[in-house]
Amino acid sequence: MEFDFTTTLGLMAGVLTTIAYLPQLIKTWKSKSAEDLSWSMLIILCIGIILWLIYGVSVHDLPILAANIVTLILASVILVLKIRYK
Repeated sequence: MEFDFTTTLGLMAGVLTTIAYLPQLIKTWKSKSAEDLSWSMLIILCIGIILWLIYGVSVHDLPILAANIVTLILASVILVLKIRYK
């Protein structure tokens, strides 16, 4: 895969939108509370990320795949913490 401006732009966008979940994850971990997080938002988010991954595989798009793999991991950890701290 050749890295051109568009791929670089996609990777940068993916990094920024993915790391946006880190503050929430850290806050949830430290406070040991996920009470304010909506179950439906977390479940819909995870389903949407899985669909993005399927799309990324089908179009062979590295930025979409990379960003959504990491985002799914972060969102899943937040979901697990919500279950754990219930």
